[in-house]
Amino acid sequence: MKTELEKIIPDKDSSLSLMVNPKLSDFFFWHFHPEYELVFIEGADGNRHVGQHFSRYNGSDLVLIGSYIPHLNFDYGIQTSYEEVVVHIRHDFLKHHTAVAPELKVVQQLLELAQHGIAFGEKTKDLVGPRLKKLPEYSSFEQFLELLSIFHLLMHAEDKELLHVEPVKNQYTRKDQDRLKAIYAFIDLHYQQKIKIEEVAQMSNLTKAAFCRYFKKMTRLTFTEFVNHYRIDKAKKLLLMDKNVTESCFECGFESLSYFNRTFKKVTGKNPLAFKKEHLP
Repeated sequence: MKTELEKIIPDKDSSLSLMVNPKLSDFFFWHFHPEYELVFIEGADGNRHVGQHFSRYNGSDLVLIGSYIPHLNFDYGIQTSYEEVVVHIRHDFLKHHTAVAPELKVVQQLLELAQHGIAFGEKTKDLVGPRLKKLPEYSSFEQFLELLSIFHLLMHAEDKELLHVEPVKNQYTRKDQDRLKAIYAFIDLHYQQKIKIEEVAQMSNLTKAAFCRYFKKMTRLTFTEFVNHYRIDKAKKLLLMDKNVTESCFECGFESLSYFNRTFKKVTGKNPLAFKKEHLP
């Protein structure tokens, strides 16, 4: 689990990249990328966490996310059966073509609005969801044409909701990215030991108070919450390697079995033994 710049490789001969049912429900992935993201998920109740916006969706969700807006994977923590389609679109999609093709201005208007984050209502979800699920069946050219048609529909949808009043700007400067990478590397190296916030703050050239504010601003989590999520992800992997609960607890850095069990259930919705039985029948 890292708050990181995700590298997305477009499909061959395409300005798009498709992910169908990525199944990341067990992983807390708070990330950002230059590409626009259109995500549709159905058959689930989950968290919609985009930038500083946090809400719940019920049954299904359709959201368009702008370039460099940090967000959580929409299937995180979901235990039910669900379907999900994620479309990533190049950050410079049709950027220089509106002068010769005015019809594309509606697409650019939608992508500009996407910097607020946009969620869509039931009517638009019913129209667009089935079309997004069919995208993998098309050629890259057909996908391109279909996406233009979908964008036109989304721009004129009456049930769209902006998730932020102001456009979300890229908050991750090169200095921030380098600093966060150093922090993640430190956590990855020392997560099995007790980590003192003062030590990480000193490494980041910040006071403890300033570091706590900075880290919460960058990740939307406290440092302790972040480390706990990281350790729980490691514990999941140990459990799936058939380690017992006690071994997994202490090998991933928890000092108390009761605290490990409480934290595991808080993060995943179930206790470690139930998680292991579900995934290792």
